[in-house]
Amino acid sequence: MRIRNVKNKEEILNQSKYLIKNPKDYIGKWHTIFNNHNPIYIEIGMGKGKFIIENAKMYPNINFIGIERQDSILAKCIKKIDEKIPNLIIIRMNALIIDEVFSKEIDRIYLNFSDPWPKKRHHFRRLTSNIFLDKYDKIFKETKEIYLRTDNQDLYTYSIETLSNHNYYLKNISLNLHKELLEEKLITTEYEDKFVKENKPIYSLVATSNQCLK
Repeated sequence: MRIRNVKNKEEILNQSKYLIKNPKDYIGKWHTIFNNHNPIYIEIGMGKGKFIIENAKMYPNINFIGIERQDSILAKCIKKIDEKIPNLIIIRMNALIIDEVFSKEIDRIYLNFSDPWPKKRHHFRRLTSNIFLDKYDKIFKETKEIYLRTDNQDLYTYSIETLSNHNYYLKNISLNLHKELLEEKLITTEYEDKFVKENKPIYSLVATSNQCLK
């Protein structure tokens, strides 16, 4: 998908108080950025930021970190922040170096509508491939917890297999999330809103290393 360029994106990024430009400097000590020891949740591939911004506003006692590698998308996210959100920061990076940025300090990972990389030769690039799951092992604090949503059935079934093989327990499995949770208000992404309007099913699950976790 072609990404539209954002005018003055460099200026927007350089002036943002939310963007951490040297993330590797904080490996193992991200609590110093937030000045607390609250849980840290990250969203890999946050897009335009609707999901993580709304979560940060709703849950002030949780620290949220949004990860994105495209400058124009980052600029669009930053422009959406219309108030001070002390428990939110943003990182510009490729997820392949995630274990060079975090170390045993992350409590939850959100994977929302990640690139499905449909060609089989590109499956190793999927954020639930064994390459990434091995990296996540290095950044989780204690219990591993991955929340996944996608509109892509092939990515979903692939993720069920890789997560299961990686000794995750799968919970809250849904083949049509918005049909099953009619009375529960969900914080959604921009893509998700679009897909729901098109009546596309949203596949979701929670993967955890704790069998007793609800």
